[in-house]
Amino acid sequence: MKTNYQIIMEDIIKNLENKPKLLLHACCGICSSSVLEKLTNYFNITILYYNPNIYPEEEYQKRYKTLKKLINKTNNKIEIKEIGYDAEKFDEIVRGLETEKEGGKRCTKCFYLRLEETAKIAKKEKYDYFCTTLSVSPHKNSQTLNKIGEILEKKYNIKYLYSDFKKKEGYKRSNELAKKYNLYRQNYCGCKYSINEK
Repeated sequence: MKTNYQIIMEDIIKNLENKPKLLLHACCGICSSSVLEKLTNYFNITILYYNPNIYPEEEYQKRYKTLKKLINKTNNKIEIKEIGYDAEKFDEIVRGLETEKEGGKRCTKCFYLRLEETAKIAKKEKYDYFCTTLSVSPHKNSQTLNKIGEILEKKYNIKYLYSDFKKKEGYKRSNELAKKYNLYRQNYCGCKYSINEK
């Protein structure tokens, strides 16, 4: 039976004291839009833009620019941390999985890579929680994402915000906000392998 991570998130939020610090991994501006709208009243959010999977580098920069545009238009108090483009790191962890279909083992490795970096930074810089915007997409498996979050929560001893942001019209809302703010819309997940599946 699938776990309803939306309900788990609502329970976590209901029991929060003050506004804890959240390091939120973001893949792009569109996916971040409805997630930020949902969370900014409950958390002090810093965004981590760490996406070595995105190909080519021009696409990486385009998505980063769109994320900054969203923040400037909605809440310019939110800080964005950007680690830098490191495509070799992604190539290294998915070696041997190049022919996997999107949504398979290659994607799981990619999720783990990005979430682990988020957990490490969150722990080092004393955030209260870490999370990712990835579950807002109907193409991303929230069960897989949250299981990775749970593993990393235990490994680094830092709380993971369980979530399924596509629930309660989250994905639909992200599309509405993308239109409202005229955000760049990509037409593939991000990596060089997903380009061929678009």
